[in-house]
Amino acid sequence: MAGFRGLPASASRREGKTEVQGARIVVPFEDNRLLTRLLGEYDSHLALIEDRLGINAHAHGNVVILTGPANACALAREVLEKLYARVAKGESIGAGDFDGLIRHARTEGPSSDGQAQIATRRRVVKARTPMQSSYIRAIEKHDLVFGVGPAGTGKTYLAVAFAAHCLERGVVERIILSRPAVEAGERLGFLPGDMREKVDPYLRPLYDALYDVLPPEKVERDLETGVIEIAPLAFMRGRTLANAFVILDEAQNTTSMQMKMFLTRLGEGSKMVVTGDPTQVDLPPGMRSGLEEAVSLLDGVDDISAIRFTGADIVRRDLVAKIVAAYDKAV
Repeated sequence: MAGFRGLPASASRREGKTEVQGARIVVPFEDNRLLTRLLGEYDSHLALIEDRLGINAHAHGNVVILTGPANACALAREVLEKLYARVAKGESIGAGDFDGLIRHARTEGPSSDGQAQIATRRRVVKARTPMQSSYIRAIEKHDLVFGVGPAGTGKTYLAVAFAAHCLERGVVERIILSRPAVEAGERLGFLPGDMREKVDPYLRPLYDALYDVLPPEKVERDLETGVIEIAPLAFMRGRTLANAFVILDEAQNTTSMQMKMFLTRLGEGSKMVVTGDPTQVDLPPGMRSGLEEAVSLLDGVDDISAIRFTGADIVRRDLVAKIVAAYDKAV
């Protein structure tokens, strides 16, 4: 039964812990097998709920007992019931699903499930913060979207997932992914190998995202046929990118002229997403980043949206958020 696999995590967590006073809610579930999947190994998902909401939660048979502040317990119940429904549909869930739903419910109220999502052949990607939901909806609505903010907020991953979604549904004919190869000064000729081998080290994060949302064999086939193209920013000059989903990553490392060149490549039937972290500029001292300039200049232009992520949107892991906060504080 759920909560009694060896030493229950909920029991071990209560050792030496002051009981949280307040409401007591008993949440029943019909299927113990589904409940086991919902709660995670050794009830690890209950531990996450306790940590995030400041309540006590433990499983007993086919029920979960929540004690603590009434609002927090009500929110925990909503989260558990919504994710149980997903498990009942055969979906796989993890700690990120709990974290994401809690973040949304805290912002929008426990009765709301405002999570935006992106469906690809390999997985359904759900927003884990309200700002991620805003980002996904902005990409749905607008042809040019800027995603600006610190590392670990999902800017690039969500853009690639949306590009895969559009490609699979025939909304676009190809995906074009680009990055400025600042570390090599965009002079790649001195590196060994063919062009793909030269640029791979700089574009690896884009490959990783592609392989996560699309079947590996499709990624390889589309790379070979040019349906998916990955190239340094310098290779965009002089082109018109029509019927494509175009992503420029690490855009904080573009100059003003490079950014203007890239943005004006946008052709008919295309969407463009530009992502970057203004705090990690690798340009020479005194040279202004083209990203912040573009966001400022294009503010208020129709069909263009800028989404600004903060440290509160970091989903990579808690430690990353703490690192970003420490650096921000030192500035």
